[in-house]
Amino acid sequence: MPPSSGRLSEGRCLNRVSRLSALIASVHSNEDGQGLAEYALILALIAIVAIVALLFLGSQISSILSVIGASL
Repeated sequence: MPPSSGRLSEGRCLNRVSRLSALIASVHSNEDGQGLAEYALILALIAIVAIVALLFLGSQISSILSVIGASL
């Protein structure tokens, strides 16, 4: 194998490594957005649970608040 072909192969390998490191860096830099998305999903889940709870317990909560309001 001639030395020039070895250098060409090393250059390709370095190019692939630099592309891989750039990909890893871009994924690493997007972690802030990922955290924000996770918080948004948690907030949406809490909102859904609260809505479902109000649908099932709404009449009971309304009657309790009516009793409290009447006693004041």
